[in-house]
Amino acid sequence: MTTFTAFAVLPERELAEDLAERVEELDPAPYGVGVFEIEDGSGNYEVGAYFLERPNDVVLDILAVAFGGTGFTVSELPETDWVAHVKRELAPVVAGRFFVHGSHDADKVPAEAIALRIDAAMAFGTGHHGTTLGCLTALDQLEAGGVRARNVADIGCGTAVLAMAAAKLWPERVLASDIDPVAVQTAAANVVTNGLEGRVICLEAAGFAHPMLQEAAPFDLIFANILKAPLIALAPDMARFCAESGHVILSGILNEQADEVQAAYIAQGFAPHMRNEHGDWTTLVLRRNQ
Repeated sequence: MTTFTAFAVLPERELAEDLAERVEELDPAPYGVGVFEIEDGSGNYEVGAYFLERPNDVVLDILAVAFGGTGFTVSELPETDWVAHVKRELAPVVAGRFFVHGSHDADKVPAEAIALRIDAAMAFGTGHHGTTLGCLTALDQLEAGGVRARNVADIGCGTAVLAMAAAKLWPERVLASDIDPVAVQTAAANVVTNGLEGRVICLEAAGFAHPMLQEAAPFDLIFANILKAPLIALAPDMARFCAESGHVILSGILNEQADEVQAAYIAQGFAPHMRNEHGDWTTLVLRRNQ
C-alpha cells in the first residue's frame, strides 16, 4: 500500500491547527493529520498529513501560504513491512533497572529487571527517545538513593511509561494525565497490558487542570516530559502541587535550553538535584525546598 506524506512549517500553533483542519477537508482526504512543535528551539510548528492517494500539490501550497506557512513538501513513502520494521528498530531499552520492551521481545526480559511492555503506538514514549530514557534513568537513581514517593503524577504522560515505572517501584496509586485523548487511550491500554489496573489512573487534562489531580496533591514526585515552553509555564503550578522536599523530573529539553528551564524552577523554590544528558536532550531533577 502506497502512502504519501505532506509537511509544512508555520510560525504559530493556532495557525498550524487551523491549517490542519482545512487539510482534513481535502479530497482525497488524509487518513491522518497532526500538529507538532518543532523541537529545535525555533518556536515553529509542523503540520503533517498522510494520504493513500497523492494529494494535489497546488491546493496544498495555496492553503499553506494562506495560513502563513511554507509550501507543503509531499513525499511518497516506500512500501514497508511495518511489523518487521518495528521488531527491528524497537529493540529493548535498558535504563537502570528498567527494561522497556515490545511484545516481540517479552522472552528477553532479564530475571532481575523491572519490565515495562510498550508496543509502538501513536502516543509518544517507547523509551527509545533520549527524553524518556533520561527520565527512567533519573527515576532509578532517585529510588536507589533512598527516595520513596507515596504520591506520584505524570503530566503529559504519552504512553504512561513513566507513571508505570513509578508504580512498579512503589505500591501507591499514580495519576497520569495528557491533553491528547489518543495518548490517554493508549496509556490506559498500556496500564492493562502491564497489569497495573487501579494502580495507574489515566486522565485527560491540560497540566493539573483535573479535579483528581488537584485533590490528590501535594505530590512527592512529578514527571513532566514535554517541551521547554510548557515546562516553564508550568513552573508555578509545579511548586503549588509538589510537596515540600518532593522532586520533579523534567525532560523534553534540548541541552542548550536546560539552564533556562532550571532557572524558572529555582525561581519557584526548587533546588537542582541531578542532571543527565542523552544525546541532544537533558533531563533535570529538582527538589522543592522546605
